[in-house]
Amino acid sequence: MGIFDFLTGEFIDVIHWTDDTRDTMVWRFEREGHEIKYGAKLTVREGQAAVFVHEGQLADVFTPGLYMLETNNMPILTTLQHWDHGFKSPFKSEIYFVNTTRFNNLKWGTKNPIMLRDPEFGPTRIRAFGTYTIRVREPARFMTEIVGTDGEFTMDEISFQIRNIIVQEFSRAIAGSGIPVLDMAANTADLGKLIVAEVSPVLEQYGLEMPEFYIENISLPPAVEAALDKRTSMGLAGDLGKFTQYSAAEAMTAAASNPAGGGMAAGLGAGMGMAMAQNMARPGPWGAAPQPQQQAAAPVPPPPPVEHVWHIAENGETRGPFSRADMGRMATSGELKRATHVWTAGQDGWKLAEDVQELAQLFTILPPPPPPGV
Repeated sequence: MGIFDFLTGEFIDVIHWTDDTRDTMVWRFEREGHEIKYGAKLTVREGQAAVFVHEGQLADVFTPGLYMLETNNMPILTTLQHWDHGFKSPFKSEIYFVNTTRFNNLKWGTKNPIMLRDPEFGPTRIRAFGTYTIRVREPARFMTEIVGTDGEFTMDEISFQIRNIIVQEFSRAIAGSGIPVLDMAANTADLGKLIVAEVSPVLEQYGLEMPEFYIENISLPPAVEAALDKRTSMGLAGDLGKFTQYSAAEAMTAAASNPAGGGMAAGLGAGMGMAMAQNMARPGPWGAAPQPQQQAAAPVPPPPPVEHVWHIAENGETRGPFSRADMGRMATSGELKRATHVWTAGQDGWKLAEDVQELAQLFTILPPPPPPGV
């Protein structure tokens, strides 16, 4: 192999780029010394553009296709000084590949709440977030305004700036739209078009365009949402009088089904329900609608004490149940004695009748003395 063949083989003949990432926007074709052989082949694939930079100046932009880097398709090469040797002179230039496909599912959102004047709620704050799509429309302008000499430019390097532009235009457009907060969800498509129209002129200065823009959610502060939920609940309640009666009936049902509350809870629930119904039904002055009364409800008496019933054990058998009155008659007749074993619900095992305070009284009551002269 001769010296001229060796020197010719030292320079690159094919220039191309295959992107294996999802966020690379610009990639510079690397070659030590940036030496590119005159007549080399340049392959630009679909979704790409190649920007040729010679001696610091942007020379040309190549769209998808196969090119021969020669004088007939690159006028700038006519100014190059070719060597007086047996091989064609190389030239030192740079080629940047620009990804012209869409970068999808990019996030945007309001870092701080946006202040606006709502026609229904008055001054309020909202937050919003969504997604957008970006694409390089003019590779030459994008290289000049944004990339510069960066050998590998990614979407992350410009996404923050784009988000700031979106939030700024969104805040200005939403505050001046006059759309009520409650109607914004039904107008997100129109709002999205309005935002794109405002953002596009700024992006054009960077050589970019925004094919898609979506508003996923517009939300109110938590305190405002809680007040709105309460207002919605009041609207669902309808007639407050009927709603109050319904709530009282629900409380009575819950109290009656609560075993811990017993009869007292049921009595209290019934008393509250009756008092509330009377107040709601009492007519106002001059035939006006019923007016609720401010008087406190009468206190409800406590339920009567629960009477015990007793069982008696004699000769290995049990009898009963007997009421306290029955036990009193049996004590008078002698059928119930002090040593008789008795038991009632809640008592810890069988006990003698004289050891139960409630029954011991039956044996200590003596009849009064007879009247004199009898």
